[in-house]
Amino acid sequence: MAKRRAARVRPARGAGRTLRVPAAAEVVATRYIESSALVAALLEHDAPARASLRAGGRRVTSALTLAEAHRAIIRARVIGRMTPTQERAAVRALQVFARRCDIVAVTDAILTRVGRPFPVEPIRTLDAVHLATAEVLDDAPQLVTIVTRDSRVRDNARALGYVVE
Repeated sequence: MAKRRAARVRPARGAGRTLRVPAAAEVVATRYIESSALVAALLEHDAPARASLRAGGRRVTSALTLAEAHRAIIRARVIGRMTPTQERAAVRALQVFARRCDIVAVTDAILTRVGRPFPVEPIRTLDAVHLATAEVLDDAPQLVTIVTRDSRVRDNARALGYVVE
């Protein structure tokens, strides 16, 4: 379910009582950040990916995303695509990203969902983990934006009713 802003408490006129005055219902957008978009932002400095990561709303990702991003950073340094200094900067940026996100553990429920068909098959296991993670969120699909650079994730997310960036 979408988060709503808490009601404000204002003093009532007269007897010093307080009344609960509901704030305007404001839906907080949820943005599920998938690994390919994060890696594009960290390693390729992809401007649209970086803008998507900075966009407002609640950021959510899988613990898998952090593991995949760490591996991509290490791989980039080992094959000579980045210097040790660039690697440290990328790791720091990843740590900042992780602090600003709700991180969802890969649970038995997610793994069970991975074992069932998705609308657009074939799909790789790790991509299915990302989609299954988005599905276990409490938000309706139309209220969640999946931020990805992967065509298989994008096609399935759209087929499941998610907004895709």
